[in-house]
Amino acid sequence: MCDESKLEEWARATISRRQFGALGGAAALAACAGGTGEGMAYEPRPPVNERMVSFPTPDGTMDAFFVHPASGKAPAVILWPDIASIREAKRNIARILASQGHAVLVVNPYYRDVAGEQFADFAAFISAGGFQKVGPWRGKLNAEAIMRDATAITGWLDTQSAVDTARGIGTQGYCMGGPFTVWSAAAVPSRIKAAASFHGGGLVRPDAPMSPHKVLDKVDASLLIAVAQDDDAKAPADKTTFAEAAEAAGVAAQVEVYAGDHGWMVPDSPAYNTAAATKGEADLLRLYRKALG
Repeated sequence: MCDESKLEEWARATISRRQFGALGGAAALAACAGGTGEGMAYEPRPPVNERMVSFPTPDGTMDAFFVHPASGKAPAVILWPDIASIREAKRNIARILASQGHAVLVVNPYYRDVAGEQFADFAAFISAGGFQKVGPWRGKLNAEAIMRDATAITGWLDTQSAVDTARGIGTQGYCMGGPFTVWSAAAVPSRIKAAASFHGGGLVRPDAPMSPHKVLDKVDASLLIAVAQDDDAKAPADKTTFAEAAEAAGVAAQVEVYAGDHGWMVPDSPAYNTAAATKGEADLLRLYRKALG
């Protein structure tokens, strides 16, 4: 998972901040569109509307980025970002997903402490000592807190005219956001019907009663658990433990190790891998098409 040693490794990577910025824009658009961007003509996509929003939760006022097709109704998606939270790389992922027919809410998991973007990209996160800065904020994000948030988020989404409430809600998360998707599905099983974790950390916590793999009996959703190859190398039994727990709970789960290191799906990460990200996006869209009705 994304820890201090991983961030130190990234900080030593030979990628300049300027290159990070380019990845956060152009590469995100190319990857989420399902191609490498090399030699590709731009494919026009339907227009979308976007805005920053805020709404109450039991713990305060959550802020988020909301983007959806400019006309009609669409199934909703809750996007839980990684440790660097809301920024352009995540907004670009949401924009492309919206252009493919989803109403996407990129939430700020740190809203209990701060509002809005805190880091422009992972380069800024690393240079600003982001791990230490967000530590106290992240420490508040236990299963119970995320489940309260998911309930409030779902309630807000279902009041939006852009959301098709006749169809299920999807949720996707990256790094620390991976387990949040499972907790979200457990919190609102009547509405959340698909959950995808990309290089999620902490999906199997043997000593924690609310470990994501232990709450699957509360889930009524199909799952995509996309594991980073280096995370798998550190904890090779986790994928089997999670898959077995899903089978025991009767939950459909694709648990797969991808040919990418931790962070491969995130365009402003030094570990970003175009081929693996393209596969991840295709698997995600397949999950949503099948599970959201």
